[in-house]
Amino acid sequence: MKLALRLGAGAAALSTMTVLAACGGGSSGSASSDNGSGKKSATVELAIASAVIGPKEEVATYSVAKEEGYLADENLDVKTINTDGSVAAIQAVASGSADITPADASAILAAREKGVPVVAVGGLVQNWPWRIATLPGGKVASAQDLKGKKIGVISLASGSAPYARAFVQDAGLDPEKDVDLLPVGVGSQALSALESGKVDALALYTQAYTTLELTGKKFTYLPNGDRFQGIRSLAYAVREDTLRQKKDEITRFLRASYKGLLFSAVNPEAAMRDGYRVFPAILSGKSADERVKNDSTILETWVKSAVPAEGAPESFKDWGAVSDAEWNKTADYMKSSGTITKDPDLKKLWDGSLLKGANDFDASAVISKAKSATK
Repeated sequence: MKLALRLGAGAAALSTMTVLAACGGGSSGSASSDNGSGKKSATVELAIASAVIGPKEEVATYSVAKEEGYLADENLDVKTINTDGSVAAIQAVASGSADITPADASAILAAREKGVPVVAVGGLVQNWPWRIATLPGGKVASAQDLKGKKIGVISLASGSAPYARAFVQDAGLDPEKDVDLLPVGVGSQALSALESGKVDALALYTQAYTTLELTGKKFTYLPNGDRFQGIRSLAYAVREDTLRQKKDEITRFLRASYKGLLFSAVNPEAAMRDGYRVFPAILSGKSADERVKNDSTILETWVKSAVPAEGAPESFKDWGAVSDAEWNKTADYMKSSGTITKDPDLKKLWDGSLLKGANDFDASAVISKAKSATK
């Protein structure tokens, strides 16, 4: 199956981005007086990849940064727009509808290959979040057992499809001949497909499995091979002209976001309550007290994908850093999955020049505030 068929509408959106980029559409922020912090007030437009109806990156970064005063410290007013996935979020940035977005690396790489002038300025998810899961005691106990089997993916346009293909390829199987990929969505729909035998395994992200495990369900996870170590997922991306024109504002936004992420790593429950205040739709009509225990566990799972795999929060540093080796490994993975066709120009794809300023904050103060926050 060709890439255009797998990505569907997403690929069409990417094709239009080159046209949008050529139309200009500069960043929409403004700057005026300071608030006593010495920083001029500014507006930053944030594109969110999907509606926030559950614990995910916007809670750990934006919600906490807003509710804990980190955006106010930077004298930033952040406006948000919702989009339909990472490709659409990149499109919003490319068209000038937004200044910055946390998008999947695959969307950034694909856009860059098409000549869209977007650039990654800070990493977010650094630990590979995708896993293959089966039912305990089932017929699939190893990757090789997937031959002739059906794997449930979120959709053929999601990141789970190329991951599933790469996983079976890594096991020495032919992803086009030896397995079938069936769209099953996430949540109860995916679980039903697995339990009914419609599929023999699932290819989901860890956060989705945690949600199901909280209902009492159990899974057996097949180990990922070495090829998946070091592949990057979400990263913050901006237009090239936004980077030039709003370098200070974007640096301040990243700093507030990384402070929010550190806070979330220390106290996910307090972070989740911040999320309810900013995105009340997460509650789905229930009270915060009814939801917070499970939602905090789900958020904690996501946070673990975005912070160092080892060490306590006190040891975390170099927020947002992505090495050339990690970008190259990510690009190799995307080439093998058909998302891109050639090696990217890292000098155009990645600009880490803002990270020194983004890391210029008192981590101990953030940790202390998180530890003392009311759960």
